[in-house]
Amino acid sequence: MPDHVTGGLAGLLTAVVIGVALRSYLAKPKLPHGVRLPPGPTSLPILGSALAIDVNAPWVTYQAWGSQYGDLVYTKLFGLDNIVINSERIARDLLENRSQNYSDRPEIATNELFGVDNTTAFMPYNSRWRLHRKILHQSFRQDVVPDFRPMQVAKTHELLLNLLEDPSGYLKHLEVHAGSIIMSAVYSYDAARRNDHMIERASLALEVILQEMRPEVAAIFSAFPSLLRLPSWLPGMRLKRAAPFAKQLALENSEKPFAHTERGLATGTISSCMVADHLLKLDESDGDSAWQKKALQDSAQTATAAGTETTAGVELNFILAMILHPDIQEKAHKLIESVIGTKRLPTFQDRSSLPYIDAILREILRWRPMFPLAIMHAAVESDVYEGYYIPKGATITPNVWAMCHNEEKYPNPSEFNPDRFLNADGTLTDDTVDVVWGFGRRICPGRHLAEASVWFAIVHLLAIFKFSNAKDESGKKIEIKPRWEGGVTVRPAPFPCSITPRSAGMDITALQHLIKLSD
Repeated sequence: MPDHVTGGLAGLLTAVVIGVALRSYLAKPKLPHGVRLPPGPTSLPILGSALAIDVNAPWVTYQAWGSQYGDLVYTKLFGLDNIVINSERIARDLLENRSQNYSDRPEIATNELFGVDNTTAFMPYNSRWRLHRKILHQSFRQDVVPDFRPMQVAKTHELLLNLLEDPSGYLKHLEVHAGSIIMSAVYSYDAARRNDHMIERASLALEVILQEMRPEVAAIFSAFPSLLRLPSWLPGMRLKRAAPFAKQLALENSEKPFAHTERGLATGTISSCMVADHLLKLDESDGDSAWQKKALQDSAQTATAAGTETTAGVELNFILAMILHPDIQEKAHKLIESVIGTKRLPTFQDRSSLPYIDAILREILRWRPMFPLAIMHAAVESDVYEGYYIPKGATITPNVWAMCHNEEKYPNPSEFNPDRFLNADGTLTDDTVDVVWGFGRRICPGRHLAEASVWFAIVHLLAIFKFSNAKDESGKKIEIKPRWEGGVTVRPAPFPCSITPRSAGMDITALQHLIKLSD
């Protein structure tokens, strides 16, 4: 490499480091009298506490800090203020009771690079975000969700058929199930049971974005945005090499399904859905109609991505948990059989008679939360909480993992135990583990639809299939060593498993007969 290029890069890196060091020194918060920052680990110059964090599971590091310093922890990460909340009580006090000050998002430099800067989940707390939120709440509020049940039933039946025909493709089938439900609810798009192009492109976009936009990587580029000016061929700049393809996928997954719904409205071939219903309300003579239409398109894309990732991930955790705990699986199956029998499939009307299935669902959500650190909030203004100073602009990180693994609330938290959500008389407790859906004004607006979709899926999976360890060529059981991977969201790494019908006579014809009886 020419010397002037090498020198230029070295000079740029040096300037960045010096600039951040000065910023970190000069921007030390001036604390009001009588307050102090929350306690936390020792910070190194520039890096802060970054080297002390397990980048593969930062929530575990934060939980350990909570044991040492308390439920509110202050740390510096690359010169930026970060407040970690390890307690559900404090999370509710700040993010819900003071939501006006804690509903913002930190600025993430890589969002625009990947084409997700218009995503509702990452959007700053402003009028644009409030419009997104209004659209999503109107579309997925609790009293509206039952309208989606016929579609959820049909898509779950397709999942059963896919697993019966091709059990080895279980991961892809779960993603198709999750994606087809949310794309039907959002766009009135009826995805094919297999090899649907639009579902495959949406899944690919999620895979690329979630793999590359890991929190630790985003934190570095947010602290040093000048690094984004470096050429993509440099070591460590893989993110820039992946970004163009990710941005192309994001644009495609925003425009194509939206255009599908618009065409359907024009020809009268579309049924009620989030996009169609809001397009019909748009007043083209209104000067804000273009802005509102763009907000609808962006919030629709957000709902699709979030709904696909969370639903598929929770269902994957369910299958893993059933293999690891065959006694729980068999207990659940026997309960389903005692209530429903073997001559029909479960319905939503059976839910109240099957509290143990809800207990399993809650334990899955608690045991391995999909968003162990939620999505970070940011403080709009400086605040004081219980004598501790929270600087303006600080990143607020709710450690959902620590809340779900609180030993006082959940004894032996690493153990998978659905009974913790049942009273002595077998009824469900009041604990719905709602922390996994977020907090305050940033709580997931699609949680009611997602929760219903997962419940309906797992009760059918337990009714029809047995999940067990795969066997090798000699017939020996292959032990699973569970491993979870991801970034913003975390799901199990692919694992070998056996998915077989519980009934010896359960073939495609028999399953189709049961499905027909359910119609």
